[in-house]
Amino acid sequence: MATETFEFQVEARQLLQLMIHSVYSNKDVFLRELVSNASDALDKLRLAALREDGLDADTSDPHIEIELDQKARTLTVRDNGIGMSYDEVGKLIGTIANSGTAAFLQELKEAQDAAGAEGLIGQFGVGFYSGFMVADEMTLVTRRAGERSGTRWSSRGEGTYTLETVDDVPQGSAVTLHLKPADTDDQLHDYTSAWKIKEIVKRYSDFITWPVRLLPQATDGEETPEPETLNSMKALWARSRDEVSDDEYHELYKHVSHDWRDPLETIRLQAEGTFEYQALLFLPAHAPHDLFTRDFRRGLQLYVKRVLIMDDCEALLPPHLRFVKGVVDAQDLSLNVSREILQQDRHIRMIQRRLTKKVLSSVKEMKANDADKYAAFWREFGAVLKEGLLGDTDDRDALLAVASFASTHDEEAPTTLQQYVERMKDGQDDIYYMTGTSRQTIENSPHMEAFRDRGVEVLLLTDPVDEVWVDVVGEFEGKRLRSVAKGEIDLDVQGGEQADGGREKQAETYAALLGWMKEHLGEEMKDVRLSTRLTVSPACVVSDAHDLTPALESMYRAMGQEIPSARRILELNPAHPLVQGLNQAYQEGEDRSGLSETADLLYGLAVLAEGGRPTDPGRFVKLVAERLERTLR
Repeated sequence: MATETFEFQVEARQLLQLMIHSVYSNKDVFLRELVSNASDALDKLRLAALREDGLDADTSDPHIEIELDQKARTLTVRDNGIGMSYDEVGKLIGTIANSGTAAFLQELKEAQDAAGAEGLIGQFGVGFYSGFMVADEMTLVTRRAGERSGTRWSSRGEGTYTLETVDDVPQGSAVTLHLKPADTDDQLHDYTSAWKIKEIVKRYSDFITWPVRLLPQATDGEETPEPETLNSMKALWARSRDEVSDDEYHELYKHVSHDWRDPLETIRLQAEGTFEYQALLFLPAHAPHDLFTRDFRRGLQLYVKRVLIMDDCEALLPPHLRFVKGVVDAQDLSLNVSREILQQDRHIRMIQRRLTKKVLSSVKEMKANDADKYAAFWREFGAVLKEGLLGDTDDRDALLAVASFASTHDEEAPTTLQQYVERMKDGQDDIYYMTGTSRQTIENSPHMEAFRDRGVEVLLLTDPVDEVWVDVVGEFEGKRLRSVAKGEIDLDVQGGEQADGGREKQAETYAALLGWMKEHLGEEMKDVRLSTRLTVSPACVVSDAHDLTPALESMYRAMGQEIPSARRILELNPAHPLVQGLNQAYQEGEDRSGLSETADLLYGLAVLAEGGRPTDPGRFVKLVAERLERTLR
């Protein structure tokens, strides 16, 4: 087949230019990426050989080779792994404008410095192209195991690449970098130097399962020595704690997560007995950009006796721990196992329960011993953990124990439910909360006025999941979780007969106005009543005790569930001059058309105060403008 030339897509060209003209301080990461890709290819070949009977592939000596040529200034990373077909090269290597590329470019632009930008390499599947940081041209020659012909891909990163079919290609892949001219002032980045290659492999790839061998450079008149294996190949989870440094743990995390920033916490677990397995888990320091998307790849690497079986085994952890990265190495599972079988395997379910318990206990320990680290963790992953409260899970109590929430008690320090209960006032039976888009929005809500005046603590819940879990959980230690924006609120817990008598008198005074307003607003409102939660605002809109909130209704509709809108309740503040004046005007028999406009304005203001919009915004604006005009006459 003749050589074909293709063009990169626009975002791909932008990404290549960023790599070619890179300002990253640590260019060494390119070799880490290429070795990691080669290791993945060997893992895939081992797995394919186990699953595909009769696969025509050589698995006798799986390894990775690095070959240097100082005269030609080339560096080649070669493996005898699974390789790629012509179509796969075009899809996986020839194009990089996938769904993640735009996100990568955006994060790169937002990075505050070179170090921050450098940490993004390896994300979004662009690690292969980091070679352009040190090379003017990259060439890939590959042959997929079981196929006869190979493929050659080449590009100078200038907007195009070439593809051609070639013969006599060994199984696997070889990536050759034609290095940029040497910089005499920068000997630390001489990538044709053996000592430099040894340093990089030892630092980043010592834990790779497969041998990484450095081929000796040819010398005239001397016998060529044997290739030198540069990595230890000993799995970190199989070594004792004393044998492994934090740097080694961190590099394993970067290898399995493609985060390239150090993890926040490392968790080890070894189970012995009738079913043995080892686990090495990591809590990231930052949430991935796609954590809440449907396409987020979750799960742990599953090994059986150090043989990689599955890259993203979702069955090992529940969805609310999908941010956890790491490896699990089991001793007694079948090598030829599918995802469907794993979902039903009792050993896998047992591992999931144990890992879940271990992760949550580690978070609880972090919370008790390192407030700053816990605060960073909860800021990044608290919303995900709270998803675990939605189902009838065995770890609900453990999740509630590690959860913390913003509250009116302290603007800086969050609180636990246990701490809230310990601070409850005498006679207070409920744990009060309010949901909203931000702390500021909630604190400025009219629903909070009576609670603020009486010093009653309120939890301020701003994550979308908060709209749901509070109803699912319902209570904590016998104390009901209660929204300040739903149902009737009575904070006069010690008001006695005097408070009741005063309310009865108010009810009689306002009965006629309330009845008229309910009739006037018609289907818009379920009821109009006096409020015990308002002290400053004239009115507010609340949901009935068992109705869905508007935010929750919108959430269900966004998920494709059509539900009828719940009719709301308008509450009036009998102590506000506007409400008192409206009541007096009504009793004195003033023109109903003017009173109707005032009632509509009052209702519109209440809707706006909770972040909603009036039913007829144009009419509402017109009424406000007319009223303002009258004040200037």
